[in-house]
Amino acid sequence: MNWFTEAFPLWTVLGAILAFFYPGAFTWFSGIWITLGLGIIMLSMGITLTLDDFKRVIQMPKHVLLGVVLQFTIMPFSGYFIAKFFHLPPYFAAGLILVACCPGGTASNVISFLAKADVALSVSMTSVSTFLAILLTPILTTWLVGSTVHVNGWGLFYSTVQVVFIPVTAGILLRLYAPKLSARILPIAPPMAVIFIVLIVSSILGAGKENILKAGSSLIASIVLLHTLGFLLGYALSKILMLGKDKVEAERTARTVAIEVGMQNSGLGVVLARQNFSNPLTPIPSALSALTHCILGSLFAAFSNRRPIK
Repeated sequence: MNWFTEAFPLWTVLGAILAFFYPGAFTWFSGIWITLGLGIIMLSMGITLTLDDFKRVIQMPKHVLLGVVLQFTIMPFSGYFIAKFFHLPPYFAAGLILVACCPGGTASNVISFLAKADVALSVSMTSVSTFLAILLTPILTTWLVGSTVHVNGWGLFYSTVQVVFIPVTAGILLRLYAPKLSARILPIAPPMAVIFIVLIVSSILGAGKENILKAGSSLIASIVLLHTLGFLLGYALSKILMLGKDKVEAERTARTVAIEVGMQNSGLGVVLARQNFSNPLTPIPSALSALTHCILGSLFAAFSNRRPIK
């Protein structure tokens, strides 16, 4: 099933197109199903993690720290200033800032593989940023959204614990203490995560079709700019900060960090927006974000492959 997982960007784009023309194909996947879907995605992520992934954090702490720091600085502040620049309505601005404050998603690991970047480093950064998001996503969102929209910081924290910490930890423990069962689940975990990400994104896009069309170019441009800056600044700053290191190592790290920073856990953004913001339009930026970063990530992978690391 590797081919199915590796084609994740294609399924996301196809799902989004189908959702726009036939919204009913996906809008049934709503309410509690979206929360359960994200839980399965995070459980799938947890079950793929091993002790070696956490050992790598100790073995390459500077690399992981570099990626995580850039993740929680470039994207949140870019989201804030982009929302101001495009004068987004408060509900869209809150949604944009929220997804910008989310950690990297498992999609970044797929793109890192396709781009021939450092997959082990990508997995380590995703793992660390996911656990840090339990605190940082609610804190940064509450701070940056500010008085524009009422934000329940504790509600965001509780929701993040519910849909991130519990399922990821459950997946890790399942692999650790039930190896035979997890060995059966492991081959289907990544494809299942892909299916549920596509369902979540397509459902929100289908339900919000009219409002997306009304919002026009400003909303789409803000999301495209957010992820473009993530890729560009993630790459440029990591190359600058890796000066003096081996050139091959610096280039591979820079590509990995660019992917990790430029791609967010948009599914988490959708669920947190639905559970903690009263306006039903707030999850739309997260859904558009998933589509956008998949396209940009695929382009980045193609660009990287045309310039192999020597």
